[in-house]
Amino acid sequence: MRKHIFYITIAVFGIMFHSCTSGKQEQKQAEATDSITALEYARSMGAGWNLGNQFDAYKDGVASETAWGNKPATQALFDSVAAAGFNHVRIPVTWLGHFGPAPDYRIDSAWLNRIAEIVDYAENAGLKAIVNIHHDGGDSAHWLDIKGAATDSVRNAEVTAQFAAMWTQIARRFADKGDFLMFEAVNEIHDGGWGWGANLKDNGAQYATHNGWMQTFVDAVRATGGNNATRFLGIPGYCTNPRITIDNLVLPADSVPDRLLVAVHFYDPVTFAINGKKTEWGHTGDPALTEKWGDEKNVTDTFDALKAKFIDNGVPVYIGEAGCGNRDGERAEAFRRYYLSYVWRAAADRGIAITYWDNGYNTTGNEAFGLFDRSTGSFYSPVTRAAAMAMTDSYNRTDSTITLENIYNNAPSKK
Repeated sequence: MRKHIFYITIAVFGIMFHSCTSGKQEQKQAEATDSITALEYARSMGAGWNLGNQFDAYKDGVASETAWGNKPATQALFDSVAAAGFNHVRIPVTWLGHFGPAPDYRIDSAWLNRIAEIVDYAENAGLKAIVNIHHDGGDSAHWLDIKGAATDSVRNAEVTAQFAAMWTQIARRFADKGDFLMFEAVNEIHDGGWGWGANLKDNGAQYATHNGWMQTFVDAVRATGGNNATRFLGIPGYCTNPRITIDNLVLPADSVPDRLLVAVHFYDPVTFAINGKKTEWGHTGDPALTEKWGDEKNVTDTFDALKAKFIDNGVPVYIGEAGCGNRDGERAEAFRRYYLSYVWRAAADRGIAITYWDNGYNTTGNEAFGLFDRSTGSFYSPVTRAAAMAMTDSYNRTDSTITLENIYNNAPSKK
């Protein structure tokens, strides 16, 4: 997601989750000994949650946990995420300002140790975890510069060398962690055009550069050994756009089979899901308040296309970011819950893991995705709790009442 500075209000509703230490050890041992396919791993990820605008936040070129207004994350937060029915947490990390010069690009130990502490929070709560390189590649504004690299081989060699050095250090730090931890190469790599830029007219130069970086990522991680030799790895497509990914992603070669997952994002339609300009969605929405595209059929068509391209060929898919922001008024919130239920169920039916984007922003309107207080782990309100339950119930429940057809037939009533 794009950069915003968010301020957090006092949490008013909370849940707590208590985990058993011995159970965690048994789980970790099972992960080390059981051989599961990548498709099975994606299914076990299930519905997830993003620690957004936290370690991906930065100011004046330096990443900082509290730069965009969120409080420091706590174990209580991760326990609450697990108790709400989420199965994994994505931990976006921006590394700006925390690495040294070439050729080593040595990562600051304090920053890396804090990320490790957050990974431990996830493990303690029984959650799978994803760590990535996030805004370093945003808009080609920083060192992970797809725009420059695609047009200049010298620049690409510089970027590729740093990319390999960064992932080598990150991977070494976590080489002893079990399969609950997954690495994701990058976030939304693009040239500033969000998929509508020079990539559409450069004869595939940016796509080829991106695919090369994905190979560099896999090679760097595997070379560090330990559990990284077989760790599951997330391979995002260009800009994490589903259609561009389907058409242009070349899956890297890997030294071990069946350990790569494809990552995309889903916020269709943006006017409803992200900026809240449209307050209703789907077949029962008021035409004056709904977007002209991006309805239920768009959801199933997009997910079916991902399934046909990847899942049906043995390559799992996860949606690393998705969601719909907080609304004003019960009717608007009802459509939000309907959207979340429908999208999450459609993903579950196809074996696609999906991760809600929570940026901590506890208000309504544009990019207001906050669910949990980062300090206490409490839901901000019964409204945000209901949104979370719409996702986890829809994804996790298997009884006959939770089907895509039933969700569709129980959409908010027309006016």
